[in-house]
Amino acid sequence: MILSAQCTDARVNMVTPALFARYPTPEALAAAEPEEVEPYIKTCGLFTTKAKNIVNASRRIVQQHGGTVPNTMEELLELPGVGRKTANVVLSVGFQQAAIAVDTHVFRVANRTGLTRAKTPAQSERQLMRVVPKRWWSRAHHWLIHHGREVCHARRPACATCVLVDLCPSAKRFLTLSGGS
Repeated sequence: MILSAQCTDARVNMVTPALFARYPTPEALAAAEPEEVEPYIKTCGLFTTKAKNIVNASRRIVQQHGGTVPNTMEELLELPGVGRKTANVVLSVGFQQAAIAVDTHVFRVANRTGLTRAKTPAQSERQLMRVVPKRWWSRAHHWLIHHGREVCHARRPACATCVLVDLCPSAKRFLTLSGGS
């Protein structure tokens, strides 16, 4: 997840097979130097910082958690390069815990559709936790991501074909601007 900052999922998925083939365990990454990791992740951007964070997070996982990724928000946030979004993805996907990860798509779509009125991703996360039933948290952030990528695009949302058009407070504005009905 540290690799995903300012990088597409597609790029991360291209990079990780070689990275994990070379460093298959936290112990292997903890034993590496950041400069050794850099060539494997160079195409992800910000690779110098990411390599340091990956190695240092691995070292902390090995030293403080016996080589096992921690499963609490507090412990995950102590790892270098891990913020709330990453921690929530790890909790949701890795540990099947109810969590809402707020990335760019979730933040934009939640605000646009009126689910939230947030100025920051952290505010958006808290507001979504109040309006989305807990049993749907882990799915909701995936749904919002998908909707943001496929329909509710940043520059030109496809409001005219959106199934939420009648519920969305932003749709009327976008349809007016685009000349749609």
